[in-house]
Amino acid sequence: MLNTVVPKVRLHLKHTFDRLHNEELKRNVLQAIPFWIASIITGLIAVIYARLFLMAENLTAIIYKQHAWYLFILMPVCFIVAWWLVKRFSPYSRGSGIPQVAAAIEITNPKSDQKVNKLLSIKVILIKMLSSLVFAIGGGAIGREGPTIQIAASVFRKVNQVLPAWWPKVAKRNMIITGAAAGLAAAFNTPLGGIVFAIEELTKTHFSYFKTAIFSSVIIAGLTAQGILGPYLYLGYPKMGNLSGFIFVDVILVAIITGLLGSGMAKVILLIFKWKSKFNFNREHVLYVIFCALIMAGIAIFVNAGILGSGKDVMQKALFTSDKYTTWYMPVLRMVGPILSFTTGASGGVFAPALGAGASVGSLISGWFHLSDTNTNLLVLAGMVGFLTGVTRSPFTSAILVLEMTDRNNVIFHLILAGMVASMVAMLVDKHSFYDHLKVQYIRDLNEEEQLENALRKKETALNNDSDLV
Repeated sequence: MLNTVVPKVRLHLKHTFDRLHNEELKRNVLQAIPFWIASIITGLIAVIYARLFLMAENLTAIIYKQHAWYLFILMPVCFIVAWWLVKRFSPYSRGSGIPQVAAAIEITNPKSDQKVNKLLSIKVILIKMLSSLVFAIGGGAIGREGPTIQIAASVFRKVNQVLPAWWPKVAKRNMIITGAAAGLAAAFNTPLGGIVFAIEELTKTHFSYFKTAIFSSVIIAGLTAQGILGPYLYLGYPKMGNLSGFIFVDVILVAIITGLLGSGMAKVILLIFKWKSKFNFNREHVLYVIFCALIMAGIAIFVNAGILGSGKDVMQKALFTSDKYTTWYMPVLRMVGPILSFTTGASGGVFAPALGAGASVGSLISGWFHLSDTNTNLLVLAGMVGFLTGVTRSPFTSAILVLEMTDRNNVIFHLILAGMVASMVAMLVDKHSFYDHLKVQYIRDLNEEEQLENALRKKETALNNDSDLV
């Protein structure tokens, strides 16, 4: 039935637009429609994914409160299943998703469709969601924001692929970039963050070429999400009045520490990946996954459950409760959790965990100086910006995201300062961002796979020719 309906709809649309006599208007409208359709789909998927992810985290919390020891069974099982889904069905669904999108943007050309299909596709969407949800049920210290970006880019690319031959061509690269921006906007409810992310992190082309597409897609995806969830902030409205005149000094201190820690955490993850690349058998990967799960379960039971989950509860506790000052080991847990989770090879992002780690650092440093509630709130936000910048090297994206999550416009200069300082000190640890390293690795893996496939194809052809001669 679908095979007969779709051609009829396409034909009806063609006849409708053929009646338009203004060719420029016709072309502009036709080029905009794919972006609008993909944006609506992205908004719907983002909402469904967000609700499922929240349910998964809540399920983990219930199990921990009622039967904490069950984590020693639940976590290894969920970690292995989440890793196996990626390993078996879609290897490039692992991890965050942002490096995969960046790699797809870089390699996109008329001859690279097969490579890009491994990074962005319907299968990637399904495995990305399923693996990360299983991982979240198991208490993995992951976020859904990076995965949402890869999912959104896959949606936009698929919509572009199904356009009929007579439809005005839309640049594949622009479609992917716009999808990523819309995905981030829908995930965090941060439209400006999505736009800045596309400019700062993804695009190397002139922004004016497709600014209308990004603006409209971000707005439509965000409105679609808000239409279901209602207007909301990712975190809420922390109090920011009566700030100290010397709070800039504390903001700089927090930015320096979080910038170094964020870049350091990313460096440790990359070193573990380099070590794991020497594994020759699946059993070695399985043993490592089980080890990570058991370590996290043990820490959660015997030390603190703060190692589990995305870290959003850490942010909310520091910003909206009277318990402002965290313990000395909470920042350690909020870094160890993402390191152990991300290196398993399952699906899950580092955006939210990085924000949670930064919030814990800001809270800890505020406790050292016994700052007021409002000054503590600012240091928590500065820590979030600084740590995320240390990982991503995108200071303006980080600052705008945190700003939109809290709607605290009076501290915008403090947050930008935190991002810029963190970006500079992070260079001392590594000159390149975490995502840049992973992007290069994904492109290298794709090229090696292509070379291997070509070699096998040539070998098969040679064997067939030999058999013909015989």
